[in-house]
Amino acid sequence: MKNLIFLIMILFTLSSCQQKKKPDPKNPLLHEFNTPFEVPPFDLISNGHFIPAAEFAMNIHNEEINAIVQDTLKPGFKNTIVALERSGELIGKIMSVFHNLNSSHTNDEMQEISKQLIPAVTKHRDAIWLNEELFKKVETVYHEKDKLNLDQEDAKLLDETYVKFIRGGAGLPEEKRGRFRQINEELSLLSITFGQNILNETNNFKLIIEDEKDLSGLPSALRETAAKTAESAGMPGKWIFTVHKPSLIPFITYADNRTMRENLFKAYINLGDNDNEFDNKEIIRKIVALRAERAEILGYKTHADFILERNMSKTPANVITFLDQIWKPAIRVAKAEAKQLQNLINSSGENFKLEPWDWWYYTEKVRKSDYDLDEETLREYFVLENVRDGAFEVAKKLFGIQFEQINDIPKYHPDVQAFEVKDADGSHLGVLYMDFFPRESKRSGAWMSEYRGQKTVEGKNIRPVVTTNFNFSLPTAGKPALISYEEAETLFHEFGHALHGLLSQCKYSSLSGTSVPRDFVELPSQIMENWAANPEVMKLYAKHYLTGEIIPDDILEKLDKSSHFNQGFATVEYMSACYLDMDYHTLTNPANITLPEFEELSMQNMGMIPEIVVRYRSTYFSHIFSGGYSAGYYSYIWAEVLDSDAFQAFKETSLFDQSTAKAFRENILEKGGTDDPMSLYVKFRGKEPDISALLKKRGLL
Repeated sequence: MKNLIFLIMILFTLSSCQQKKKPDPKNPLLHEFNTPFEVPPFDLISNGHFIPAAEFAMNIHNEEINAIVQDTLKPGFKNTIVALERSGELIGKIMSVFHNLNSSHTNDEMQEISKQLIPAVTKHRDAIWLNEELFKKVETVYHEKDKLNLDQEDAKLLDETYVKFIRGGAGLPEEKRGRFRQINEELSLLSITFGQNILNETNNFKLIIEDEKDLSGLPSALRETAAKTAESAGMPGKWIFTVHKPSLIPFITYADNRTMRENLFKAYINLGDNDNEFDNKEIIRKIVALRAERAEILGYKTHADFILERNMSKTPANVITFLDQIWKPAIRVAKAEAKQLQNLINSSGENFKLEPWDWWYYTEKVRKSDYDLDEETLREYFVLENVRDGAFEVAKKLFGIQFEQINDIPKYHPDVQAFEVKDADGSHLGVLYMDFFPRESKRSGAWMSEYRGQKTVEGKNIRPVVTTNFNFSLPTAGKPALISYEEAETLFHEFGHALHGLLSQCKYSSLSGTSVPRDFVELPSQIMENWAANPEVMKLYAKHYLTGEIIPDDILEKLDKSSHFNQGFATVEYMSACYLDMDYHTLTNPANITLPEFEELSMQNMGMIPEIVVRYRSTYFSHIFSGGYSAGYYSYIWAEVLDSDAFQAFKETSLFDQSTAKAFRENILEKGGTDDPMSLYVKFRGKEPDISALLKKRGLL
């Protein structure tokens, strides 16, 4: 009888396990996406699907890991390294959808879900990297790598896998592992909260103008948008301006009312620093302290040492030396620019010292007087759709690829556009989503990401689903969406990231597309900005929104003459954020730092001038506190050395030279992170890059 009862219990347990393994038929995240190109079925996915799907997927992932650990065959490249690489595809798919939607079209419920979901997934992944039996198998394969006759990509995967385990804590003694896990979980939650605070602060601030005379100097399109914003907020007859960049930048550039400029500018630079429920100062202190502690546990001097070890720059000292080479000429030029603006203020009969909220306003006056360039007049030539098509045309001329708009495909918001990307022979390369406009459900800035990365499985080349996001000005009554010259460059920049993902031809998703060191990832994006600004290319897309007239030669000449204009400001504003990032992440004992004192000391030490504010003050420096750029914000200008030198290869031949384009595609865009980045660059260019090309490009020599 006891045996019968025991047998029934076993059968019941097995039955229960089998039932648990069956995915919920009503949860679309747990099944193949039955959509065009297998993109996410956004219309079927609800917030309630994410946590159950993730829990199910993590269990499946654990089973996959257990199968690798329990395999009785000798650990080898295929049954250990490749098996590990292929594991966790379901949880990866679910989290890609969640992360992208949480950035592009979030809501209060999603933000609450993220506080539960992301720490849970972090804990799950930590358990894998800290799995001793699994690491032993990986280590066995790694120590036999010279006998395995691996090709370059396989060897790189093995190396990266082993290093991930080491950096993930696999070599830690047991007494340190608990604290290591705890730090990672705390950091994941702090990072989420930091980003949510910025979104809330950005959405909460409104500069309400009731008297029309306070709109003096503002372009009509900006006034119309502000009136529409006010009407939507139930304030007809008023005007609302926000700290979203499409509202902020034109306002501080054109508003004659200096007090209003100051109010809006200060609202922006104080995001996350208002001693309210969305204040980020204590969060920053905790993040910096936890990162330093984690680095120490892993045996690194600082968090920057930990991060930079896997970047091209290798050490904090190399980064600082590099930054110093640019800072010295840049601050000299910025001081000269500040003096010029102060002279303009004095000559106009005003009696005040130049402040940061004056810089944009008086710079625009200098631009008009010295170069006869009006930003608003320029904007009339940059119709958003034309700029987008210009980027497409450049990619076609360089690589032969084509973009066909798709309308019958799931989208997460009506504003989103979708395109099928095809190679020159008509074969499918991927899907590109483009999301252009700001909204309260979307974080600020511009970025590229993927819903699915490229990989090759059992001979099948699985193509990517890429998304690009922007925050450009909306169309107004009677006018299409008109963007600035700088925003046109931003569109080309993110499009360059998209090409990096779309043209990838790799075996493993962890090495494909943009899965490269942080200070290499900006090369494909920044080189595209060179085409955006080229007169020949601008004639392809810069057409007047009313007449269709191609941008005149005299305007192009003025743009060329002004290419070094305000570059002291632009370089110093950006680089001060690079130094601030490094100052935080080279601390060895940051537990007691206080803000804003630490930030002020950082600015003093670098010799920052008071007329310029660091591009990102600490409390809204999302790149380093809720993004992936900690100890890596310097990457943009590091990559600008690469892109300046790389574009020179086209200048030495021709703008669309096919052999040069082929070399760039095959050695950079297709290769992802399958080789050392400098090796990839030298294969393309034939030599290492020279910083002088960057200094000349920015007019700092």
